[in-house]
Amino acid sequence: MSATTTAQRSDQPGRIMSGEMAEQPAVLRRILDQGAPRIREVAERIAARNPRFVLLTARGTSDNAALYAKYLLEVLLGKPCGLTSMSTTTAYGAQPDLTDVLVITVSQSGGSPDLVASTEAARAAGAITLAVTNNPDSPLAAVSEFHIDVLAGPEKALPATKTYTAELLALYLFVEGLRGGDGAAAKVLPDLAQQILDRQDEVRQLAARYRFAERMVLTSRGYGYPTAKEAALKLMETSYIPALSYSGADLLHGPLAMVDNISPVIAIVTEGKGGQALQPVLERLRGRGADLVVIGGASEVERASAGFALPTDGVAEELQPILEILPLQMLAYEVTIARGQDPDAPRALAKVTETR
Repeated sequence: MSATTTAQRSDQPGRIMSGEMAEQPAVLRRILDQGAPRIREVAERIAARNPRFVLLTARGTSDNAALYAKYLLEVLLGKPCGLTSMSTTTAYGAQPDLTDVLVITVSQSGGSPDLVASTEAARAAGAITLAVTNNPDSPLAAVSEFHIDVLAGPEKALPATKTYTAELLALYLFVEGLRGGDGAAAKVLPDLAQQILDRQDEVRQLAARYRFAERMVLTSRGYGYPTAKEAALKLMETSYIPALSYSGADLLHGPLAMVDNISPVIAIVTEGKGGQALQPVLERLRGRGADLVVIGGASEVERASAGFALPTDGVAEELQPILEILPLQMLAYEVTIARGQDPDAPRALAKVTETR
């Protein structure tokens, strides 16, 4: 059964999340067809200001999208880049000199008070401010000098799915625009995303295997690391399974000791330099008898206990995270359904989290 078919079962728990996952190919196509010109215009205007370095500000799912942008900016553009600690300004009242610094704030809703306050403070401190949101009428968009609308449409399920992949693509196109690229390599994504979403039966089999897991570990390196973090967040907020995410390098610096042959380890093996850097980690995991699940190329999946082979032949490494997260979103959904819970409405959570 495809994601689209599942979305049509209106009596099923999780139907909203399922429906929004199914929208992702259309959202990606909308960004490429309608959003790309505006994103390129914003990128050209900011590139003309020649920012000396970049700071990224976000929370939750958008924080993982910001981490992806950090890799893009550092690898493709060579710009020094960091993730901000908002409390330095919102709680401690620090006043850094941000003259000629590009501050990018990523937020689905654009409504969290700390994001708005830190962006206001950054602009007052001389920064070039850019908001990347799914709401052009949000307070964050209003206080930012520039804005990019990710065009995902209303997202009603508490777990963010389509807004995450929309943020990734919008940020990719923005960085491409900063370096004078046209982003044409991304045109393959909508069709490939649909191919992945149509393989929900494979993901359901994985979910049956791991529905009783008491803990999961996720790992990757390079561009795949934000995917590991986002997948862990999705699993925790929907199924309530403790899911720990580590860079492969960090996993070897201590946490590897907790890996056994019971708790599954999900490795996101991006085809490219990130996947190559992860190989020593995979060997150590196999050596410990880990129940290793691989999301990546077919050859890597064949060497694992289980996995999901991605159609990434010829897809640039920096674009693969937009595809990698899709089977992991479906896994979080299917595990949650298998455990008798409703992924649309995780306990104790609100769609807009108003941190300060």
